Amino acid sequence: MPLEGMIVLDATQVMAGPFCTLLLADMGAEVIKVEKPAGDDSRRIGPPFIKGESAAYLGVNRNKKSVVLDLRTDAGKDAFKRLAAQVDVVAENYRPGTMERLGLGPEALRVNHPQLIYVSISGFGQTGPYASRPGYDLVAQGMSGMMSVTGHPDSAPIKVSIPIGDLSAGMFAAYGVLSAYIHRLKTGQGQIVETSLLESAIALTVWESAELWGSGRTPEPKGSAHRMVAPYQALVTSNGYVNFAIGNQAIWERFCNAVGLETLLDDPRFLSNPERVNHHQELAAELERTTIKKTSAEWLVLCQEIGVPAGPIYDMAQVYQDPHVIERGMIQQLDHPIAGLINHIGLPVKMSLTPGQVRMPAPTLGQHTAQVLARFGFSSSDIANLSN
Repeated sequence: MPLEGMIVLDATQVMAGPFCTLLLADMGAEVIKVEKPAGDDSRRIGPPFIKGESAAYLGVNRNKKSVVLDLRTDAGKDAFKRLAAQVDVVAENYRPGTMERLGLGPEALRVNHPQLIYVSISGFGQTGPYASRPGYDLVAQGMSGMMSVTGHPDSAPIKVSIPIGDLSAGMFAAYGVLSAYIHRLKTGQGQIVETSLLESAIALTVWESAELWGSGRTPEPKGSAHRMVAPYQALVTSNGYVNFAIGNQAIWERFCNAVGLETLLDDPRFLSNPERVNHHQELAAELERTTIKKTSAEWLVLCQEIGVPAGPIYDMAQVYQDPHVIERGMIQQLDHPIAGLINHIGLPVKMSLTPGQVRMPAPTLGQHTAQVLARFGFSSSDIANLSN
């Protein structure tokens, strides 16, 4: 696997940090998850629980090993330092200053190990007036502007249902680690990498920021509609909705000619994409007079035949019943020692020579403590003392 040989000491918990280290683990990095004696807080997040194991924890901690260390104790801190001196990456997502107060911050760990890559994920970053604030996905979504453009006009604030602030922070952190790792391969130098939920969420507002800066208007929510292309949204059918992604003028003309809407091609409101975007609500109303006459399945067949991009709107159960999703390996199964056979999301990145793998289920608490510590030079008595 591409990251085979990379060792990550993972002091993260819940979502953003564990998602970062999950991405590295899936590509072959050895991730040693350091948990407090009570375990990662996500072990208690739920429902649902699978035979007592949190589904939330299981989903984001596969391919890792669990070591229990109490970082509030001198012995736990010393053990963490011994491990950190022998790894490539240390990852943490505590509030800024926490690891420094423990003597486990980047400067302390890198003083004798300058090759170390130290990645920190926080709510607001390590500097700035909000650095000390606790960070949560909901807060990041609100402050990034994301919630102001989600939902429909005049609706109450709506967050993106998936924890996109957490997940994007984890993804950007992994991107930063890999960039730093490439730099280290070239120069031998490690470095400090940091990102935050707020900055990562802002970084995803590419279209919305472009609209603000390009037009001077504050972007508003548009439901399922695109803010720069039309028609590009969910339209009602006789039994539900279909997403129509009519992304350019040629597709627009082909669609109208194929479904008997040639008159719209000469309508001054809809002549080109800028006009259609400016009148997208009127356009949707015109189109739905036609789309409501067929079922969703009929529209999907027709759009396939005429070369118009369109797709169904699945619930989560339907996602994993789709034959293409199955064929692409997006459902993987692993046998967990407590939960039994459980499903995992497959890897979205396919590599021809060095593919990643879903190879180990999420560990039970402390499952690998003795094994990992012994491998890193801890004696039997050292291990016994840490267990007391």
